[in-house]
Amino acid sequence: MKPGNITHHIECSPEDFAKTVLMPGDPLRAKMIATNFLTDIDQINSIRGMLGYTGYYKGKRVSVLASGMGLTSMGTMSYELYNMFGVETIIRVGTAGGIDPALKVFDVVIAQGACTDSNYEETFELPGRTAPIATYELLERAAKYCRENDIHAYIGNVLSAQAFYIEGGIPRQLEWRKIGLLAVEQETAALYLNAMRAHKRALSILTISDLLETHEVTSAWERQESVKEMVKIALEVADY
Repeated sequence: MKPGNITHHIECSPEDFAKTVLMPGDPLRAKMIATNFLTDIDQINSIRGMLGYTGYYKGKRVSVLASGMGLTSMGTMSYELYNMFGVETIIRVGTAGGIDPALKVFDVVIAQGACTDSNYEETFELPGRTAPIATYELLERAAKYCRENDIHAYIGNVLSAQAFYIEGGIPRQLEWRKIGLLAVEQETAALYLNAMRAHKRALSILTISDLLETHEVTSAWERQESVKEMVKIALEVADY
């Protein structure tokens, strides 16, 4: 850790971050977002390969920082942004596996809530179970933007799984259809819980990269190109 660093995971100062941060899981996707969508870019983080950038979108200051994979990594990075770096809004822009049979690859899912099979919420020492949900204003703004721009986005609940590989595999994850879950990923619940605890703002916008039941998958290049629509939605609806 450099002298003066606030944490072991982020090497810059609070003023290097904008008040809104987009968080993809993949560090290279963070770089892609910065170079394709922002101007006047400064790289602000590289610790553990978690690439971070701050620049401008249509004259408005915004940051991008990789979260890494899983609830623990997202939990660590988003906690630090909210509580130590003064960030007010985080929008996750990630990929997910489709559970709902109506979904197709490249569809956009906006997560209004996130179920989880993890015990992440136990770190808050609450006397019951939680309901990790998005910030309503951001959710409504994203839904409105999609309606007005003819973007067909699915809005509903997702599963934030604690592990990528589980006993029982895909059939077990498809059981979540019973309560109408749309897709599975690994970060949204931790983000929403941290935002709720810090009294900050969060939204998760996802692109379907594969379908659990049919085993249809996309290539790395297809995923990179397909996420651009999702990123545009996030940038257009973000707080500045």
